[in-house]
Amino acid sequence: MASSKKPPPAGSQDGFEAAVHRLGAIVEQLEGGDLPLEQSVALFEEGVGLARAAQSRLDAAEKRVEELLGLTEEGLPLTRELERE
Repeated sequence: MASSKKPPPAGSQDGFEAAVHRLGAIVEQLEGGDLPLEQSVALFEEGVGLARAAQSRLDAAEKRVEELLGLTEEGLPLTRELERE
């Protein structure tokens, strides 16, 4: 059974968490096996898009963490301005 709670919009501050929540709901619906083919394909397509967007956000976060843990040639922490989405 799918949850009736809707996640916040993908552009919000909780975009990653919302995408993961929506992916879970999509998987639940698809695993139910009682959807028409067209709806299943549409949900699968939405899921692939969400998974790619979430992976992109994870990659960006990982890169940022690696930058924050990096050091300059002088041994000082690397810093730069945080990019806002």
